[in-house]
Amino acid sequence: QVQLVESGGGLVQAGDSLRLSCAASGRTFSRYAMGWFRQAPGKEREFVTAISWGGASTNYAASVKGRFTISRDNVKNTLYLQMNSLKPEDTAVYYCAARGSPGSGWSIRTSDYDYWGQGTQVTVSS
Repeated sequence: QVQLVESGGGLVQAGDSLRLSCAASGRTFSRYAMGWFRQAPGKEREFVTAISWGGASTNYAASVKGRFTISRDNVKNTLYLQMNSLKPEDTAVYYCAARGSPGSGWSIRTSDYDYWGQGTQVTVSS
């Protein structure tokens, strides 16, 4: 079993930055691909970004590319999401997720992730 706990959300103005963190425990964090997803009110959960188990490979949704950066610290067992130039449309609950099979690559599909955090709210005012 693995536990994921997000932190760092909050209320900011358009153009501001935030850094989300996701602390992992319960298994060897460094062996599993991780991702960030978000869900706005009334919408389905959507892919934001993902990173390979070693950190060498990443992928971003078109809507955040160039503004968001995913990274991981496999010593601290922590996943990060640096969000710059935030827009009101970035408002959502942000979730981190972990794949269940060691060595698997990143995925953009929610169904490929076996473990999820409880989410952290990000609100961007205009």
